[in-house]
Amino acid sequence: MTELVGDSRQAQKERTRQAIMDAALDLGQQHGFAQVSLRQVARHAGVVPTAFYRHFDSMDELGLALVEQSFSTLRRMIREAQRDPQMFENIIDAAAEVLVESVKTSKPHFAFVSRERVSGSSIVRRAIRHELDLFVSELAVVLARLPNIENWSTEDVQMVSRLFVRNMVSNAEEVVEMPDRRPDLEEHIKEGARRQMRLIVLGFREWES
Repeated sequence: MTELVGDSRQAQKERTRQAIMDAALDLGQQHGFAQVSLRQVARHAGVVPTAFYRHFDSMDELGLALVEQSFSTLRRMIREAQRDPQMFENIIDAAAEVLVESVKTSKPHFAFVSRERVSGSSIVRRAIRHELDLFVSELAVVLARLPNIENWSTEDVQMVSRLFVRNMVSNAEEVVEMPDRRPDLEEHIKEGARRQMRLIVLGFREWES
């Protein structure tokens, strides 16, 4: 019985924590996360400010948790896509598909990253840059398996990985701004992403590392 009560309390604690994070995302979309106060988040989440402090020491710590949660969603979908043996047969189409579906699934998180990476607090901006750098390194491991690139130097693989990530960020921001239920705009963004990635890949054969 004691164990069940403990599990119930932990589950409630996790629900409250997530409610605070969801409230911050919602308010951030309206006002910008940097302009939102702790009391506003607590009120929107339906908790008192003291309850906020049981989960986060400050708004900056909350912002860091949102950065981590946002990137974990994208990282999970990329890793799941890598398990598909057909991905490497047509990696450009697969990448465009995964990108758009990831953003649509977690639009508030991507909107948060898109907005805060240029206008957020210095702590949150640094965290986003750090996560993007980690993503570049993870993607470089995947790209190193492609034809015409397997003998490149580590620096050059990182360089092309960064090009892909910058492309992905740009297209993700387009999806964030895209109205719901607009398959025509969605396909336009996917096609643009595919064309841009093809342009990068065309340079693989000619590049001398």
